[in-house]
Amino acid sequence: MENEMNMIEKNQTWELHKAGLVAKGYAQKPGIDYNETFAPVARLDTIRTLIALAAKNSWKMYQLDVKSAFMNGVLQEKVYVEQPDGFIVQGEEDKVYKLHKALYGLKQALRAWYGEIDSYPVQCGFKKSTSEATLYVKGRGTSDLVIVCIYVDDIVYTGNSQRANAGFQD
Repeated sequence: MENEMNMIEKNQTWELHKAGLVAKGYAQKPGIDYNETFAPVARLDTIRTLIALAAKNSWKMYQLDVKSAFMNGVLQEKVYVEQPDGFIVQGEEDKVYKLHKALYGLKQALRAWYGEIDSYPVQCGFKKSTSEATLYVKGRGTSDLVIVCIYVDDIVYTGNSQRANAGFQD
């Protein structure tokens, strides 16, 4: 828990706020507490196809688990949370945290994370698939090819070139 709290502070996920009135609730409601929760997730058929393509062509395949992925998604809504038990700031017991970034368990967390990661492959020269929102391809024809797929907080990639070993970098 201490590691997670350190990561939250390091990422500037929240700040202490004086609360005039914060209703304690255990369920978020669409249109009231959040608007959009949808975020694309790769279809399992896409992942299977990527694995089959790598196996057929003897390409190496890489999988990255993005630690604290959901804490990197910037929130569009105002969300306040209580100070966690065991981590209440002395002298600030009456304050709550205002979230700047998502936390695990928030309905908006996946959408916020995807909003952050989606633009990065495109900035690196990858083309986004028109039929699979989490699939990105970079290469010249069938040579020098890198294929990247995002599945929740995992990134899977393969290809037939040195660039596949470098991932998102040129």
